[in-house]
This record gives sequence, C-alpha cells and structure tokens, in this order.
Amino acid sequence: MKLLRTHDGQPMTSTATFAKAPAGNLNFVLICVFIDMLGVGLIVPVLPALVGEYVNGREQQALWYGMLGAVFGLMQFVFMPMIGMASDRLGRRPVLLYSMAGMGINFLTTAWAPNLACLFIGRVIGGASSASMAVAAAYASDVSTPDNRAKSFGRIGAAFGLGFICGPALGGLLGNVGLHLPFYVAAALSAANFIYGWIAVPESLAPERRAPLQWSRMNPFAALLRLVRRRDIRGLVVVFTLVTFAQMSLQSTFVLYTSFRFGWGPADNGLALFCVGLSSIVVQAGLLAFLIRRFGEVRLTLLGLSSGALALLLYGLATQGWLIYVIILCNLLSFAAGPALQGIVSKSSTPREQGELMGSLQSISSLALVIMPLVGTAILGAVSHLPPGDWRVGSSFYMCAAMQALAIGIAWWVFRQRGLA
Repeated sequence: MKLLRTHDGQPMTSTATFAKAPAGNLNFVLICVFIDMLGVGLIVPVLPALVGEYVNGREQQALWYGMLGAVFGLMQFVFMPMIGMASDRLGRRPVLLYSMAGMGINFLTTAWAPNLACLFIGRVIGGASSASMAVAAAYASDVSTPDNRAKSFGRIGAAFGLGFICGPALGGLLGNVGLHLPFYVAAALSAANFIYGWIAVPESLAPERRAPLQWSRMNPFAALLRLVRRRDIRGLVVVFTLVTFAQMSLQSTFVLYTSFRFGWGPADNGLALFCVGLSSIVVQAGLLAFLIRRFGEVRLTLLGLSSGALALLLYGLATQGWLIYVIILCNLLSFAAGPALQGIVSKSSTPREQGELMGSLQSISSLALVIMPLVGTAILGAVSHLPPGDWRVGSSFYMCAAMQALAIGIAWWVFRQRGLA
C-alpha cells in the first residue's frame, strides 16, 4: 500500500505536521452548524412556491428558481476562497460570526421581498456570507488528528443532517400558514446562532499556526487551478466535482420535481426532506465510525457512491410518491461517501492549508450551484408539460445518475493506481 503524501512531499503520518490544535471544541461548532442548517432547512420546502407567486406557469417557475440558485452559487464561488483563506489568517471564529450575521440578513431580506428582484438581493447577500460548512470543516481539521478526521467530518455532516431533520419539516408546516413565515423564523435562528457563537465558540487556530494573507490566492479560479495542479489529489478532485454537480442538480430540482410529478406541497416535501436528514444523521452520527472500521475510507467511498447513483436513477423512475421514501431509506450508504472522501483528500494537506483546501473544495460546490440549477431546472422545465406518469419527467435525475456513475469509475481507477483498491 502506498503512503499518501502532502503536495509538498511530506508523509501524511508526520505527527509534527498534524499536531492537534491546543484550543477549540468541535461540539461548539456542531451546535452552530445545526442552528445554521435548521434555518436553511426551514426555507427549502417553501422557496419554490414563493417564486411561483411572482411568475406565471411551471416553466417560468422552474426557470427563475434555477436563476435564484445560480446567483446564490455565483456569490459563493466568488467569496468562498476569500472566506476560507481569511479563516487561515484571522482564525475560524470571526469568519463563522460573519457567516451567521450575513445569513440572518439574507433571510430577512427574503421575508420582506415584495417582488422577484428582492428575492435576488437576498440570494446575493446569502451567497456572499454562507461560509459555515467550509469553515466548520477547517475547524474540525484543527481539533482532530488524521485518524479521526473523517469521523469529525461525519459529525459535522450529522449536525447538518439534524438541522435538515427539523428544518424542512418545520418549514413545511410554517409554509402552510404563510410562505413568508419560515424566513422570519430562520432569521431569528441566525440571530440566536450569532449570539451563541459570540459567547461560546472558542478559537481553534492558534496564532503561530496561521498563514499569511495572500491576495493573489483569493481568486476563485486560481483556487480551482491550484487544486487541478495538485497531482496528488487531482483525480479525487474530479470525483468530488462530479458527485457535487450531481448532488447540486438533485437539490435544486427535488422540490419542483415532486410538486410537478406527485402534486406535493410544502408539508409533503418537508416530510421527505425530514427523512433525508434522519438518514444522514443515523449514518454520520451513529454508523460512520463502524462503517469506516468495517470497510475503510476507500471502500466506503466506492460503496456510498454506488448506492447514490442507483438512488438517483430510481428517483427519476418513481411513479408514486411513496416510493421516494423507500428510496431515501434504502440509500443509507451514500451519506457515508462524502465524509470518507473528504477525509482522504484532507490528509493530503498540512494544518496551515486546511482552510484554503476546504474553501477551494467549497468553491467547486459553489460553481456547481451556479451551473446545475440552470441545467437541472432547464431540463425539468422542458419536460414539465408531460403527463406526471411519463418516465421522461425524471430526465434531470438520469443525468445526475450518469455523472455519479462516471465518478465511481474514476475513483476506482485513482484508488487502484495508489494501491488502495
């Protein structure tokens, strides 16, 4: 078996390189991520319906909803490398607080929006400040050893999933009262999150471990180029990109798809997303450590990606709403693939580079959030006139399944080249 090395040639097993941070507590950040995702989850079942109030027809609804997602992703793509590098220079805590404040303003702007233009303003603010996951991942790297880093990422994913257990279900119920109400509640949660973070969250990155601020490295395209130039993780970055693009398309079309195909409303979609969150936390909080011990990070990545590809195909073929719940609950392994893959990639970088690495990976997610809502909703809009039972209504999911299948092949090749598969 070949040893993975950092991009500067140092073995990943160097204890000096990966010494645990002297300060910080992951539990504090887990609570912050949970509250943040609870607020985000509140709006997921209702935002497509809110867009529908300002436009006419399903095709227009899909088009403008996709545009809102693309604007959010564009702002994330531009700002995320800056945010990740700022956390390497200034520390994780101030950047987390900035993110919480910005998301609160985003929710309020959307709640007060009298028209579609104001919805776009809210998306711009939200995209420019949504840094919690990338910085939380860097925080986890600060307070974890290489051996338990994937487990820490899994705990963050579990906090994310727990937010999505409560958020969409509550958002769906509140959305039945009023489409603007979930946004007010999300804004209040962001304010509470900011106050909690200000009082309770300690800094995890000691001053002597901080990296200098280099403006030239904040270019989002330069951040992606640096990832591509790193031959040690290039193949895994391609895998991460394909999987992320597929997942972003799924996320941007799921609520509209179930609305068009099954006639679901906010409460129905909230319940389905509740099941997604429940599955995520069962795996990432309860089963991940066992799965890593049982299969190892490499095999678990391949198994999880395979499960996800099959689920995407079945989503598109489903003809009854109840089948969506069956697919979600049978797709548990896919929730372990992300933390396992992220753990493998993270081990190839030093502590000084974790914020930049996670920010650069998040830039890929942001780029996917620019492109895939436009692609996915365009495909969905093009087939929205078809009868609900027509198999072609699921075309956007077939595309996602194909992308994930390609990712599986590349991941297997990379791991085999390294002697890991």
